[in-house]
Amino acid sequence: MIDKVVASADQAVQDITDRATLVVGGFGLCGIPENLIAALVRKGARELTCVSNNAGVDGWGLGLLLETRQVRKMIASYVGENGEFERQFLAGELEVEFVPQGTLAERMRAGGAGIPAFFTPTGVGTPVAEGKELRAFDGRPCLLERAIQGDFSLVAAWRGDRTGNLVFRKSARNFNPVAAAAGRICIAEVEELVPVGALDPDQIHTPGAFVHRLVVAPRRKRIEQRTVRS
Repeated sequence: MIDKVVASADQAVQDITDRATLVVGGFGLCGIPENLIAALVRKGARELTCVSNNAGVDGWGLGLLLETRQVRKMIASYVGENGEFERQFLAGELEVEFVPQGTLAERMRAGGAGIPAFFTPTGVGTPVAEGKELRAFDGRPCLLERAIQGDFSLVAAWRGDRTGNLVFRKSARNFNPVAAAAGRICIAEVEELVPVGALDPDQIHTPGAFVHRLVVAPRRKRIEQRTVRS
């Protein structure tokens, strides 16, 4: 058995270098690898390209890397909750590639599956189509989209075992499975480490073959938008 558990988040990210491309799981603040992101802030790797559905918020998630100016480029589908992102983008300090959400998920999935590119009708006739090959299928125009494969993927799971099998919990599953497969090296943080064999094989969302390192880390359940009745 290959034991993939490491002692700390700092040890898990120790070989992430400047100019690395990171594929990061999560949706809003749900299912984000917050401990790995914090460790990366401490490590100080710079000029990073981050691929994620969104850029966190001010003071949390990928927003921490933006505050320390460690991110050179963001590839994302939604960034509306981050004031520092907006400031850097409007000031020309941050390169941004906006991608339709479904296209972003499929680009990650394709990268993990070894598919170099695919055609989709999403984005035809919009600025998303600029500079991309256009081809018609059954009379419907489609864009050629390139797959995404990062140097590392950072994901957050509910349960995992020492061989790297992962289970995500409910909506925290979101982008995490496709992000995990899209990195050449996948680093996962889990809330609970269980014995090998304790996970039902039919319930494993990411097989251990995709995961290279695992760290057990406590998580803070932050809520991005709280709406209550007055």
